[in-house]
Parts: sequence; structure tokens; C-alpha cells
Amino acid sequence: MPPFDRLVQRLMGRVGGWVRLACIPLALAILAVWGLAAHAQEELTAADVQITLNNIWVLIAAFLVIFMNAGFAMVETGFARQKNAVNILAKNLIGFALATLGYWFIGFSLMFGANGNAWVGWGNFFLAGPPELYGLGPDGINLYKDTFFLFQVAFAGTAATIVSGAVAERIKFVDFLIFSLLLTGIAYPITGHWLWGGGWLAELGFHDFAGSTIVHCVGGWAALMGAAFLGPRMGKYDAEGRVNALPGHNLSIATLGCLILWLGWFGFNPGSQLAADSAVPYIAVPTNLGAIAGGLAATFTAWIVNGKPDLSMTINGILAGLVAVTAGCYVIGYGGAFWIGLIAGILVVFAVSFFDSIKIDDPVGATSVHLVCGVWGTLAVGLFANGNNFTQGGAEGAIRGLFYGGGFSQLGIQIIGALSVGLFTVVLSTIFWLVLKAVSGIRVTPEEELKGLDISEHGMEAYSGFLKDTTDMGSSI
Repeated sequence: MPPFDRLVQRLMGRVGGWVRLACIPLALAILAVWGLAAHAQEELTAADVQITLNNIWVLIAAFLVIFMNAGFAMVETGFARQKNAVNILAKNLIGFALATLGYWFIGFSLMFGANGNAWVGWGNFFLAGPPELYGLGPDGINLYKDTFFLFQVAFAGTAATIVSGAVAERIKFVDFLIFSLLLTGIAYPITGHWLWGGGWLAELGFHDFAGSTIVHCVGGWAALMGAAFLGPRMGKYDAEGRVNALPGHNLSIATLGCLILWLGWFGFNPGSQLAADSAVPYIAVPTNLGAIAGGLAATFTAWIVNGKPDLSMTINGILAGLVAVTAGCYVIGYGGAFWIGLIAGILVVFAVSFFDSIKIDDPVGATSVHLVCGVWGTLAVGLFANGNNFTQGGAEGAIRGLFYGGGFSQLGIQIIGALSVGLFTVVLSTIFWLVLKAVSGIRVTPEEELKGLDISEHGMEAYSGFLKDTTDMGSSI
């Protein structure tokens, strides 16, 4: 054998020995892990796996709902004028941050604290205490406290951002932030406790699966009061009371925002099942049908009324259908979802005109979408619920509406719930707005409004360096 070959053989022998030696601890590690895994497999139950899957799904749903903030920001920015884009984007970002802070500090306890009563929850602040303190654990909702909080705070942030669109283009930045903190820390959690915290509305039998009333109407009523106290934007109505259009500057962004919200709603509604089970895909279908029916109905209604298909109405129609179907998405059939969304799409077109007629200036149509269609969706449960109630004990606890042999009972309960939540939110929001108005005036000066809130409130422009249309100082700058 040549010397070179002998050298290679010796080296390979030594390497082989080293490899064999290295395999010994590796084999021991594999055996140890294998033994631990086998032991864990013996102790792991189907219930443990289900709990893990539930938490993973609800976390994913929470992420989708949080991502809806991007959709709200895009819709509101696109529907507003160029000179106020930075202000709206900033409100959506900081508003959600403050909503999280207020909900973490006190809101979560007021909503789910197990030491409360039928009217308000109570528990340790700052998310302290065991899960049982918030109705979680084996005897309640089987989710981790952190998972449940993150999902619920995403809903609280949604209520706050609804207000942002209705008061856009003339509210002081700091006043909006303070109001958002008060809404999500106090007003929203209290009414939320009435139903989702096991309060008096839950005992009454009120049904609002994912928040047509608890989230959207609360935000809508607060937005309506804010728009009323602020008054209309400069140039919105002429001396004779006729409406002057102040068109948004970027419907491309608004359309993108609508699609983001549409996607996020598949976390909003199916996620509200709070479990990874067969209900999740079922809930997704009525959710989608409501959006489709709302968008089509609003498009053709606006086409008939105004002579042309209006993209902004299509966008709001889709959102209106989603809002309306949210209350009953798990107790209605596919046909019910279609009709609920269809009627919502028609309602939103006429609601926009109605609020304009009474000089409630809502730049994005938030009150029409979230308030009017939220109320409609809540009442629609009393009409279209068909007994598919998988959340309250099957057939014995099934909800049936008027159209499915249930009589007027559920409809009456739905009316009571919508009115009570609305009245409480109007009263508390009015107090908040009046205090803020007395302290700071809540509205920017006419000079600041004319210049635009991007410059007057933030000292920057969203599209610095781009050519701006200055033909109409009152509406285009």
C-alpha cells in the first residue's frame, strides 16, 4: 500500500474513533429525551391538548383584531383630506396604546372581575391575581389569563378607534387621547360586564356574540356625541344648510383599509368562540356573507339614489354588513346572514344622508356603520336566530327569533339590551365630552383647522414634497 494511502487510512481510523466517542453522549441525550417524551406522553391528556389549541387560536384571533387598527387607520385617512392624514394616523396608533393602558390598569377588572356584581366587575388592578379572579380556569372560560386579556383589549381598542373617524379633522389631539382613555378604561368595560362578564344582560338572555352592541354601538354612541359637541367642519354646510362634499384624498388607501378590516373580522367573530372547535369555520361563513351582502346592497342603493356607483359607499357597505352580522353570527343561518348584511348595506346609505340632514358631520360615516348597523344587527338576532345556539347548552338553550318560531320574546330582550347600553354610553360620553369641552374647548381654532391638523398639531406633513391642490382653502388643503 502506498505511503499516502496508509496515511489516509490511519487518519480515517482516528476520525472514526472520535466519531464513535462523540456518539456516546449523543446517544445518551437521545435516550434521555425519548424517555422524558414518553413519560410526558403518558401524562398528557386530550383536555390538555385542547386547552393549548384554544389558547393558540384565540391568540391568533387577537393578533388579527389588533391588525384591524391598520385597517381603521387606512379607511379614516383615505376618507379624510390630505392636510389631516398625519393626525388621523397618530390618533389610531396612540389611541390603541392608551386604550391598552387604561384597560390593563382598571378596565379588565371592571369588565371581568369576579368579585363584582351584576352591574360592574371588580378584581385586582394591573391584571394581577389568579385567573379565577376573572372567571377563567376550569370552572369558567378555559383560557390563560394573558390570552384572554390580549383578545379583550383588542376589542376595547376597536371601540376607541370608532370615535376617531367621527371626530376627525377638527378635534384637539390631546382631548381625543383623554377621551379614549376614559372610554376604554371606564365606560366600555362597565357595559361589557353586563353581558360578557356575566352581568344582568347575560342573566336576562341578551345575545351579542361578538359585539354589535357591546363594541360597535358603544363606539358609535360615543362617536355620535363627540361629533355633536364638536360641530361640523368648516365648509361642510353652507348658509342655507346644504351639504358641501369634502371628499377624501386617497380612496386607494381606504380600499386597502377595508380589505384589512374584512380580514381582521375573521379574528373578531370566529375568535369570539374562545375555543378551537367546529364552531370557528361555521362562524366565518355568515361573517363573510354579511360583508358581501352589505357591500353589494350599498353599491346598488347608492347607484340608484345618486346615479353612480360610489366606492366610498361600497366600502362602508362591506363594513356595515360585518358590523350587523357580528351579534348573531353563531345563532343565524347562512340565509339570515345574507339578509342581515343586505339590509345593513341599504341602511348605511340612508343613514349617511340622515346624519348630514341633522348636521352631524361624520367624515368617515362611523356613526352610520357602527351605530346604526350595530343596532340593526343586535335587533336582527331577535328576528333571524334559527336555533343554532352552540354556546348555551344546545337545544335547551337555543335562541330562536321571530322568523323561526321564537315569537317576540328574544326581540324584546334585544331591544332592552340595545337601549340600556346606548343610554348608559350616551350619558357617560356626554359627561366626558362636556368636562373636556369646559377645560380645553376640545376643538382646534379656525386658523388651525384651515391650515390642517398635520401642521397645527404635529408640525409635519404626510406627503411632504408632493404638490397639493390649493384651489379651495376650505376643503382641499
